[in-house]
Amino acid sequence: MVRIKTKLSLGLGFLFAVIVLLTAAGLYSLNRLSNDAQAVLQDNYLSLELADHMRKGLDDFKTNLTEGDPVETVKQDFVAAFAKKLVQQENNVTEAGENDLTDNLREQFELLKRDSALSASREMNIRTLLHQIGDLNMAAIIRKNEAARHTAEQANVLLGIIAVLSFLISFVFLVNFPGYIADPIRQLTESIRQIADKNYSERLFFKSHDEFGELATAFNDMAARLDAYEHSNLAELLFEKKRMETLLDNMTDAVLVLDEKNRVLFINPVACQLMSVKKSDLLGKYAPDAALHNDLLRSLLQTSSSDTLKIYYHEKESFFQKETFAVRVERPNFPADAGAVILLKNVTSFKELDQAKTNFIATISHELKTPISGIKMSLSLLEDKRVGPLNEEQQKLLAHIRNDSQRLLGITGELLDLAQVETGNIRLNIVPSDPRTLLNDALETVQVEATQKHVSLEAHMHENLPTVRIDPDKTAWVLINLLTNAIHYSPENSAVRIEMKPEADALLVSVQDFGKGIEARFHSRVFDRYFQVPGSARTGTGLGLAICKEFVEAQGGEIGLESEVGKGSRFYFKLPV
Repeated sequence: MVRIKTKLSLGLGFLFAVIVLLTAAGLYSLNRLSNDAQAVLQDNYLSLELADHMRKGLDDFKTNLTEGDPVETVKQDFVAAFAKKLVQQENNVTEAGENDLTDNLREQFELLKRDSALSASREMNIRTLLHQIGDLNMAAIIRKNEAARHTAEQANVLLGIIAVLSFLISFVFLVNFPGYIADPIRQLTESIRQIADKNYSERLFFKSHDEFGELATAFNDMAARLDAYEHSNLAELLFEKKRMETLLDNMTDAVLVLDEKNRVLFINPVACQLMSVKKSDLLGKYAPDAALHNDLLRSLLQTSSSDTLKIYYHEKESFFQKETFAVRVERPNFPADAGAVILLKNVTSFKELDQAKTNFIATISHELKTPISGIKMSLSLLEDKRVGPLNEEQQKLLAHIRNDSQRLLGITGELLDLAQVETGNIRLNIVPSDPRTLLNDALETVQVEATQKHVSLEAHMHENLPTVRIDPDKTAWVLINLLTNAIHYSPENSAVRIEMKPEADALLVSVQDFGKGIEARFHSRVFDRYFQVPGSARTGTGLGLAICKEFVEAQGGEIGLESEVGKGSRFYFKLPV
């Protein structure tokens, strides 16, 4: 069995051989013609030209003598010029008999040089010899020209024969070979269209014993299997489809199914009720077109997965969590996208519980601050020497109580701030503020903690810091929180670098520590509520950075992180000027 690749190689090799043959024949013929022409130009034509120059020199010599010019001067010029041309002629002897004529010319010239005057017989002998040399070379030119013409005729005949044969064979090849390749592909394409239209009775019949024959056999086998599968599983597939639709129809969550071309394949009654549409108005429609007239559908297509949507449902404001699942059909060697499922979960009850939790946290935190403040006041009174001296053990107990009460007060403060954030009621007191004052106050607040851990604070402030309109208390809270974290995660005898500078239309504040850093996979989660990096010392609630983010974004700014394991972390925030 001859493979298609081999046939293509043979066909292209034949065309290449034809091109090479024509090129070689043309080059061979041109080379022969070039050699013949070169022989005429270089050999015989030069001899004719030299004979003509010597004859002309002889005429000039005779004319000058007749006009009475000095004999010696005229003869000297003539001899020099004639001798030069004669030497060239002696070096250009190419034809039989030309050498004898040239030697005779040399003898006559030597005799002429010894004569005191130009005798008629000497002149006649020289002219006769020059004429004979010219005739000899002219005859050679005619003969070689005839040979060149004969060569050209042979080349024309040879090229003509090769060209006609090559044209005939190439024409037959070009007429038949493309059809040999294209016809099976066309039949295969048409048969594939039939299979795509579920006409599984389609078959291919190729007579060739190559890859096309193997392809036809494989295609027919595939069509037969599809035909058998279609007839044996169709009823079962329809039953499963009906059962799946029934299950989805009875779900309490809204379900919308799209195919790979964004057409609506399925929508259950809950989704129809939320969108205020009939199922028949959406099924089979292109979803982006239908979304032009439906706000909720447009939101579902535009918002990202896991977004929470607020929808008026069952005569009250309800909350739905959107989840999108990509559907992929796993096929051997080529898995393909088959659409998406959009699910809307009713999370209203959870939102209500979350609201109750927020209110409870706000209430309990507020109520805890009063007794904690009382404890701190009592501690201050106990530490007053006027109340009475304390032994070393009592002082240690008081220090522990003071630390615990301070931590409780910090936690309740964070919980209150979180409740304020969750309710969306962040109260901002925007006033013009000096960034230098803000940084100096923050550094003073954390200086004791940094000194205890032997961490130096390196502040770098730009000379031309602009005045910014911010909430100084909440911004100071953010900066102190970042500084506290940096000091906590810095090794002893290290440094924390604080930088404050203008950047475009914003004020950039960054805090850089040189601790162990944070893995890249946790960068997107460090600002989530209650999240703490695995492996870190869990000393807080995991709310500090989340509250920082809310405070900065509430003022129209942004907060971010740059960190590399082993090199430390750099937290920064920008506030608009």
